[in-house]
Amino acid sequence: MVVVADTSPINYLVLIEQIDLLTRLYTRILIPPAVLAELKHPLAPKPVSDWACDPPKWLEVLSPKDSLTLAQLDLGETEAIALATEMHAEVLLIDEQAGRQEAVRRGLRVAGTLSVLDEADQAGLVSFDQSYSTTENQFPCIPGRHLRDHAKAISLTQLSSRNPRIHTAGQVGLFDHLTGIPFHSINSM
Repeated sequence: MVVVADTSPINYLVLIEQIDLLTRLYTRILIPPAVLAELKHPLAPKPVSDWACDPPKWLEVLSPKDSLTLAQLDLGETEAIALATEMHAEVLLIDEQAGRQEAVRRGLRVAGTLSVLDEADQAGLVSFDQSYSTTENQFPCIPGRHLRDHAKAISLTQLSSRNPRIHTAGQVGLFDHLTGIPFHSINSM
Protein backbone atom coordinates (compact mmCIF):
# COMPACT_ATOMS: atom_id res chain seq x y z
CA MET A 1 0.00 0.00 0.00
CA VAL A 2 1.37 3.40 -1.02
CA VAL A 3 0.79 6.28 1.37
CA VAL A 4 1.78 9.92 1.30
CA ALA A 5 2.34 11.60 4.65
CA ASP A 6 1.96 15.17 5.78
CA THR A 7 4.10 16.52 8.62
CA SER A 8 1.94 15.98 11.70
CA PRO A 9 1.49 12.17 11.62
CA ILE A 10 5.25 11.70 11.18
CA ASN A 11 5.94 14.28 13.89
CA TYR A 12 3.67 12.59 16.41
CA LEU A 13 4.79 9.05 15.56
CA VAL A 14 8.44 10.06 16.02
CA LEU A 15 7.63 11.71 19.37
CA ILE A 16 5.84 8.63 20.71
CA GLU A 17 8.55 6.35 19.27
CA GLN A 18 6.17 4.55 16.91
CA ILE A 19 7.45 5.83 13.55
CA ASP A 20 8.51 2.33 12.45
CA LEU A 21 4.86 1.30 12.41
CA LEU A 22 4.63 2.95 9.00
CA THR A 23 6.95 0.37 7.42
CA ARG A 24 5.10 -2.46 9.10
CA LEU A 25 1.73 -1.26 7.79
CA TYR A 26 2.54 0.18 4.36
CA THR A 27 4.76 -0.83 1.45
CA ARG A 28 5.80 2.68 0.37
CA ILE A 29 5.85 5.86 2.44
CA LEU A 30 6.24 9.06 0.44
CA ILE A 31 6.62 12.66 1.55
CA PRO A 32 7.12 15.85 -0.46
CA PRO A 33 10.15 18.12 0.13
CA ALA A 34 8.07 20.70 2.02
CA VAL A 35 7.12 18.08 4.62
CA LEU A 36 10.78 17.15 5.10
CA ALA A 37 11.62 20.84 5.49
CA GLU A 38 8.89 21.26 8.13
CA LEU A 39 10.22 18.25 10.03
CA LYS A 40 13.72 19.81 9.97
CA HIS A 41 12.47 23.27 10.99
CA PRO A 42 14.51 24.83 13.86
CA LEU A 43 11.37 24.99 16.02
CA ALA A 44 10.48 21.32 15.45
CA PRO A 45 10.99 19.10 18.49
CA LYS A 46 14.60 17.88 18.63
CA PRO A 47 13.77 14.16 18.19
CA VAL A 48 11.77 15.06 15.09
CA SER A 49 14.42 17.28 13.52
CA ASP A 50 17.14 14.72 14.35
CA TRP A 51 15.05 12.00 12.67
CA ALA A 52 14.41 14.20 9.62
CA CYS A 53 18.08 15.15 9.23
CA ASP A 54 18.93 11.47 8.85
CA PRO A 55 15.72 9.92 7.53
CA PRO A 56 15.46 6.14 7.18
CA LYS A 57 15.98 4.55 3.78
CA TRP A 58 12.32 3.51 3.58
CA LEU A 59 11.17 7.13 3.43
CA GLU A 60 10.92 8.41 -0.16
CA VAL A 61 11.03 12.15 -0.74
CA LEU A 62 9.37 13.02 -4.04
CA SER A 63 8.45 16.39 -5.50
CA PRO A 64 4.96 16.71 -6.93
CA LYS A 65 5.01 17.56 -10.63
CA ASP A 66 2.13 19.99 -10.32
CA SER A 67 1.86 22.69 -7.72
CA LEU A 68 -1.33 23.69 -6.00
CA THR A 69 -2.20 27.01 -4.45
CA LEU A 70 -4.45 26.48 -1.47
CA ALA A 71 -4.57 29.59 0.68
CA GLN A 72 -5.93 27.89 3.81
CA LEU A 73 -3.16 25.25 3.85
CA ASP A 74 0.57 25.38 4.48
CA LEU A 75 3.08 24.27 1.86
CA GLY A 76 3.56 20.81 3.40
CA GLU A 77 -0.16 20.03 3.30
CA THR A 78 -0.47 21.44 -0.22
CA GLU A 79 2.47 19.40 -1.56
CA ALA A 80 1.26 16.27 0.25
CA ILE A 81 -2.17 16.57 -1.37
CA ALA A 82 -0.61 17.17 -4.80
CA LEU A 83 1.77 14.21 -4.42
CA ALA A 84 -0.96 11.88 -3.16
CA THR A 85 -3.10 12.82 -6.14
CA GLU A 86 -0.27 12.30 -8.67
CA MET A 87 0.92 9.01 -7.16
CA HIS A 88 -2.63 7.67 -6.78
CA ALA A 89 -1.80 7.00 -3.13
CA GLU A 90 -4.23 4.74 -1.38
CA VAL A 91 -4.15 6.98 1.69
CA LEU A 92 -2.96 10.46 2.63
CA LEU A 93 -1.77 10.59 6.25
CA ILE A 94 -2.83 14.02 7.54
CA ASP A 95 -4.22 15.30 10.84
CA GLU A 96 -5.24 18.92 10.21
CA GLN A 97 -8.92 19.49 9.56
CA ALA A 98 -8.62 21.93 6.67
CA GLY A 99 -6.12 19.69 4.88
CA ARG A 100 -8.25 16.61 5.42
CA GLN A 101 -11.33 18.33 4.06
CA GLU A 102 -9.49 19.57 0.97
CA ALA A 103 -7.99 16.13 0.33
CA VAL A 104 -11.39 14.45 0.57
CA ARG A 105 -12.88 17.14 -1.68
CA ARG A 106 -10.26 16.08 -4.24
CA GLY A 107 -11.23 12.41 -3.90
CA LEU A 108 -8.38 11.27 -1.65
CA ARG A 109 -8.76 8.92 1.27
CA VAL A 110 -7.32 10.31 4.47
CA ALA A 111 -6.10 8.85 7.75
CA GLY A 112 -4.62 10.53 10.78
CA THR A 113 -2.25 9.58 13.55
CA LEU A 114 -5.01 7.81 15.49
CA SER A 115 -5.90 5.79 12.41
CA VAL A 116 -2.32 4.57 12.09
CA LEU A 117 -2.29 3.57 15.75
CA ASP A 118 -5.67 1.90 15.42
CA GLU A 119 -4.58 -0.05 12.35
CA ALA A 120 -1.39 -1.12 14.14
CA ASP A 121 -3.49 -2.25 17.10
CA GLN A 122 -5.79 -4.22 14.76
CA ALA A 123 -2.68 -5.87 13.24
CA GLY A 124 -1.38 -6.78 16.71
CA LEU A 125 1.68 -4.54 16.37
CA VAL A 126 0.98 -2.15 19.23
CA SER A 127 -1.57 -1.58 21.94
CA PHE A 128 -3.77 1.38 21.09
CA ASP A 129 -4.34 2.04 24.80
CA GLN A 130 -0.59 2.05 25.48
CA SER A 131 0.01 4.32 22.48
CA TYR A 132 -2.48 6.93 23.60
CA SER A 133 -0.97 6.79 27.10
CA THR A 134 2.38 7.60 25.52
CA THR A 135 0.72 10.38 23.54
CA GLU A 136 -0.72 11.79 26.76
CA ASN A 137 2.80 11.80 28.26
CA GLN A 138 4.21 13.61 25.22
CA PHE A 139 1.35 16.12 25.16
CA PRO A 140 0.37 16.70 28.82
CA CYS A 141 -2.01 19.50 27.86
CA ILE A 142 -4.30 16.84 26.37
CA PRO A 143 -6.00 14.77 29.08
CA GLY A 144 -5.97 11.04 28.29
CA ARG A 145 -9.72 10.82 28.81
CA HIS A 146 -10.26 13.31 25.96
CA LEU A 147 -7.95 11.41 23.65
CA ARG A 148 -9.69 8.13 24.50
CA ASP A 149 -13.14 9.67 24.00
CA HIS A 150 -12.07 11.21 20.69
CA ALA A 151 -10.62 7.92 19.47
CA LYS A 152 -13.80 6.07 20.32
CA ALA A 153 -15.98 8.72 18.68
CA ILE A 154 -14.15 8.70 15.35
CA SER A 155 -16.17 7.21 12.55
CA LEU A 156 -13.90 4.69 10.82
CA THR A 157 -14.35 3.11 7.41
CA GLN A 158 -12.65 0.05 5.97
CA LEU A 159 -10.31 0.80 3.11
CA SER A 160 -9.25 -2.67 2.00
CA SER A 161 -9.18 -6.30 3.03
CA ARG A 162 -6.11 -5.50 5.17
CA ASN A 163 -8.54 -3.48 7.31
CA PRO A 164 -6.67 -0.17 7.33
CA ARG A 165 -8.93 2.38 8.88
CA ILE A 166 -9.50 5.90 7.75
CA HIS A 167 -11.16 8.89 9.31
CA THR A 168 -14.16 10.34 7.55
CA ALA A 169 -13.90 13.79 6.04
CA GLY A 170 -16.06 15.34 8.73
CA GLN A 171 -13.66 14.51 11.53
CA VAL A 172 -11.30 17.21 12.68
CA GLY A 173 -7.64 16.43 13.13
CA LEU A 174 -6.71 14.96 16.49
CA PHE A 175 -4.82 17.94 17.84
CA ASP A 176 -7.00 20.52 16.06
CA HIS A 177 -9.96 19.02 17.91
CA LEU A 178 -8.42 18.59 21.33
CA THR A 179 -6.44 21.82 21.54
CA GLY A 180 -8.35 24.09 19.19
CA ILE A 181 -4.99 24.90 17.57
CA PRO A 182 -4.06 23.57 14.13
CA PHE A 183 -0.74 21.69 14.12
CA HIS A 184 0.87 24.09 11.67
CA SER A 185 0.13 26.94 14.10
CA ILE A 186 2.03 25.08 16.82
CA ASN A 187 4.95 24.58 14.44
CA SER A 188 5.09 28.30 13.69
CA MET A 189 5.10 29.35 17.37
